[in-house]
Amino acid sequence: MTTANLLVELFVEELPPKALQKLGDAFASVLHDQLAAQGLTTAASAVTAYASPRRLAAHISAVLAQAPDKAVSQKLMPVAVGLEADGQPKPALLKKLAALGADASVVPSLQRVHDGKADVLYFASTAQGASLAAGLQKALDEAVAKLPIPKVMTYQLPDGWSSVHFVRPAHGLVALHGADVVPVSALGLQAGNSTQGHRFEATVNPVVLHNADSYAQQLRDQGAVIASFAERRADIVQQLKQAADKVGGGVVAIEDEALLDEVTALVERPNVLICQFEEEFLAVPQECLILTMKANQKYFPLLDAQGKLTHQFLIVSNIAPHDASAVIQGNERVVRPRLADAKFFFDQDRKKTLASRVPQLAKVVYHNQLGTQGERVERVRAIAKAIAVQLFDNLGAQHASLSSHEGQVAEEWLLTCVDNAALLAKTDLVTDMVGEFPELQGTMGAYYALNDGLPDTVAHAIEDHYKPRFAGDQLPRDNVGLVVALADKLETLVGMFGIGNLPTGDRDPFALRRHALGIIRMLVEKALPLELGQLIARAVPVFGDKIQDPAAALQDFFYDRLAVSLREQGYSAQEVDAVLALRPQRLSDVAQRLAAVRAFAALPEAPALAAANKRVGNILKKAETAVQPQVNAALLHEAAEKDLYAALQTIAAQAQQQLQAGDTTAHLQTLAALRAPVDAFFEHVMVNADDMALKNNRLGLLASLHQCMNQVADLARLAG
Repeated sequence: MTTANLLVELFVEELPPKALQKLGDAFASVLHDQLAAQGLTTAASAVTAYASPRRLAAHISAVLAQAPDKAVSQKLMPVAVGLEADGQPKPALLKKLAALGADASVVPSLQRVHDGKADVLYFASTAQGASLAAGLQKALDEAVAKLPIPKVMTYQLPDGWSSVHFVRPAHGLVALHGADVVPVSALGLQAGNSTQGHRFEATVNPVVLHNADSYAQQLRDQGAVIASFAERRADIVQQLKQAADKVGGGVVAIEDEALLDEVTALVERPNVLICQFEEEFLAVPQECLILTMKANQKYFPLLDAQGKLTHQFLIVSNIAPHDASAVIQGNERVVRPRLADAKFFFDQDRKKTLASRVPQLAKVVYHNQLGTQGERVERVRAIAKAIAVQLFDNLGAQHASLSSHEGQVAEEWLLTCVDNAALLAKTDLVTDMVGEFPELQGTMGAYYALNDGLPDTVAHAIEDHYKPRFAGDQLPRDNVGLVVALADKLETLVGMFGIGNLPTGDRDPFALRRHALGIIRMLVEKALPLELGQLIARAVPVFGDKIQDPAAALQDFFYDRLAVSLREQGYSAQEVDAVLALRPQRLSDVAQRLAAVRAFAALPEAPALAAANKRVGNILKKAETAVQPQVNAALLHEAAEKDLYAALQTIAAQAQQQLQAGDTTAHLQTLAALRAPVDAFFEHVMVNADDMALKNNRLGLLASLHQCMNQVADLARLAG
């Protein structure tokens, strides 16, 4: 059958920029999928999405004008219901056939199929394939209905009576199959072959399309529009680089994928221009200037080779006049008040110290059940102090070169830094700058701390206590920052779990999953000698009677988050399950345990030992009372149980030494030698002997075996 390429375009008013790419991809994919479901595409069909500020379009290759007919076999009813004993049709069958456009003449040709219960009548017919006009109408209706629209508008059509619900008012519809217009409609519009180009720079308007394949080229040449989102984005990237090179001095445009996507969705034919502002504004922290230029103006700041902000920036204009000076001056004029505001906020904020702002936190509500930010700060301070004492005591052993006095002075200084950072970490929330730009919390606190003459360590901790803010973000740069970050996140988790405010499904308004992963990353990647259960236990009492103790549920939450993270890193579900089943308290040990389990699972003895371990566990669970890992050698009668006991005496001792030395891999590999005596034990020894003394002694032997084998991981979880 002959095919032609199809082009469908909806021409609308300016679409929401942050949603544009998603809207374009959804429009194209639903159109293609719906046409494919109706048999109107072929194996050679491919879809190309187009999305610009004022249009959504899709080009689909190799589309049929008429879908092929297909055989249909329709179930009617049981033979006993439809036919008399002599084979004549009953009224029920005739009525069913009439509804299908058939009559009694087809009765002899009806198929009889046994469905396992009775013979059933089937009517075989040929369904005519859908025409492109009908099929595209259905596909277009689906594409419009299923668009992931952030917010729907309601507007009236020109007739003054009809209303339409869509993301933005639509003003044109194109549907071309080759060069032929497909008679479809959408949003009160009838399909044609013309579209609109750039508002100001189109050389021809409207742009009358020759055929489906000329769409992108005609829009570019006649309409001054780059219809492809990807091509427009690549063009902006190239122009940004060229403009930065033109400035010289090794400057580069700041990298921001989200900003690049948003700007791509704002222009139809990009034109990058170089602008500048007064150098006096560079006295303001560059994070403030960068944020205001990016967030408010959609500009690309230029950074020098050292990553410092320069007084020049790039704009992406939607027009390309011969003389761009007016555009440049206009953007420079617009950004100046924004930068002046940032400078004003910075100058005003520095007139008050962070310490003087602490009382203001008592007036800021944190949560109606957990009190104010002031109360929260005191909880964070208490948690941070408890963590710091343990951490610095543990780390102090690593600095044996220091005298006891030097070590005490160093620890006291660190504890003071921790307390100061915890006290002041939230004070920038009540500054003018953070009030205007909440994204700068922590960052501005660090600047103001340095302005107050506080140590770098305290300033860094104030900035870093929010880290990691997202997946892949940096961790706090020193131990003071780590302690305050741990305390801050623990306070949030314990408080929210303590009042029952848990994440559900996709809802996690307090980012509890992110906080838990942040704590996990700090404990693991910094190899902190802290135990998870103790961390939670230290945080719970600071809330007093405001919460119920959430320790058990919160530990489960941590291990669930850790399990997800480890599986994403490539560990198998069995490996992760085996290690985390023991609830290892030092999360920094988990990676080593996983490596040991993986090496053990590769041994030929592993499957049998894992199965035996599972069997031992089941036997011990069924025991009437808790079984202690104790053995009376005098009660060992059978040779197999004596051999197992002797093997345990020697192998367990060696494996325990390896475990104490931190060699978990060697520990598990040593246990592999138990396979033969374990197999022999189960083959020749009856555990549930009639003699209760023998039975209990054998259970004690199995408990000793179970205890010895499951110190690194629950090996039973490796059994198939």
